[in-house]
Parts: sequence; C-alpha cells; structure tokens
Amino acid sequence: MSDVVVTVPQRLWQEWIAEGDGPGEEWSGLESFFHVGGGRPRIVPGERVYIVAYGLLRGYAPLVRLEETDFGFELVRCDRAEAVTIDEPIPGFRGWRYRWWQREVEREFPDWRTRGLPATLFAEGHSR
Repeated sequence: MSDVVVTVPQRLWQEWIAEGDGPGEEWSGLESFFHVGGGRPRIVPGERVYIVAYGLLRGYAPLVRLEETDFGFELVRCDRAEAVTIDEPIPGFRGWRYRWWQREVEREFPDWRTRGLPATLFAEGHSR
C-alpha cells in the first residue's frame, strides 16, 4: 500500500479550500471527498492523500476510507490535514499517482493557500 497524490484543478482551487477543513483548523465534524478516476489506488486508511495545486505540493490528510462510485473512487478524509511541500515543482495531472519522494524531504508550508497563485486571484477578491 502507498500514499497517493492528486491535483486540484486551478479553476477549482478556491472552491476546494472552502469545502474542507484546512491545516491548523479545528475539525468541523464533516468529511471531505476527493473524486479520482482510473483504477483503484492501493491505499488504506491512515495512509496519506497529498494535494497538488498550481504546480506545488500543498499538503496532505490521512485517508479515512476509499469508496467506489459509478465514476471512479472517492478518497475520504475528515481532519488532521497538514501543510507540507517539497523543493520540486509538480505539474498538474489527471487521476492519481503514488508518492515518489521520501517523506523526509517534506517541509512545513505555512503559505500553502496562496504561494504560486496568480495575483489576479487576489485582485478579484478571491483570496480566502
């Protein structure tokens, strides 16, 4: 089994942030779902689901469960998100991949919501 990596499409970044509990936030009691297509990932509860957006690793949350749907799979998390990144750009991709870096290279990422985003997002009042 292994940790998986997914990409949040740029057009959905602000919406994605608003729908779940972020790093450092108290758990709301709600679960968050990330839909992925393709084959079933070999991941079990407790392993990490990493998030990439705007070419950077933004963090991870532990998997609670994996649910099969008519259109693929839902990676379900509820709390304990951590903001981390690595010193490597990660181009966006569809579906999911297994983590390819060593966890030891991860570092805290306090400005995970905004680093590397276009200034136009902030000019339009979309920065949360």
